[in-house]
Amino acid sequence: MKKVFALIAALIPAVAMAAAPSVQLDKHLTDLTDTASLQRGAQTYMNYCMGCHSLEHGRYNRVARDLDIPEELMMENLVFADKKFGDLMTNAMRAEDGKKWFGATPPDLTLVARVRRPDWVYTYLRSFYEDPTRPYGVNNEVFKDVGMPHVLGELQGLQVKGTAQVRVGFDTLTGQEITEEQDGVLYLAEPGTLSAAEYDKLVYDLVNFLVYMGEPIALERQRLGWWVLLFLAIFFVPVYMLNKEYWKDFK
Repeated sequence: MKKVFALIAALIPAVAMAAAPSVQLDKHLTDLTDTASLQRGAQTYMNYCMGCHSLEHGRYNRVARDLDIPEELMMENLVFADKKFGDLMTNAMRAEDGKKWFGATPPDLTLVARVRRPDWVYTYLRSFYEDPTRPYGVNNEVFKDVGMPHVLGELQGLQVKGTAQVRVGFDTLTGQEITEEQDGVLYLAEPGTLSAAEYDKLVYDLVNFLVYMGEPIALERQRLGWWVLLFLAIFFVPVYMLNKEYWKDFK
């Protein structure tokens, strides 16, 4: 038994190292109370992602209700298949077709933000770069040799990996940034239809929506949690008094 525990203890650092990301992840400050952000994220997802990646554990009517989207607006602008308002959010791509086209069947993304974490998804969608050796001409800094094309490429522009000036600090005397040349960094070689700030905002909203899809009841759960804590605080008083009453004869 001691050998088993020793083996487990020895493996823990290796497992932790394997699970750690190979690149620095950018922080995604999720805000599920920002309904406008969630609506924009839903719009981006339906226009750019839904063709390949389903959200089969969610329903259109639930999303419309939670995100304050009228049914008519939802069906006309965010549902592009022969679907009903109460249907699951599936797509028409067959698994065998997806595997043939991309090398692997595009996964359902209902729980991707919970499995991968919001920071990972946020960084991933901003880390595609040009790679002529790949089937779709792009690679990804976070997910090496991923089979997915950069569907948001026209919005972000052409990002390449190479040598560029990188900000390393700020000179308080001159008020200027301190930069140095580094290799293996991502930089924009050709602009897209959005500025860098606009693209980051679009990706932020998209990830915000995916976080919501992973747990639509999150805000309700948090509100309920405060009531549970209040109940426990009040219930503690009679339990404490009852405990004193039970044990007074044993002192």
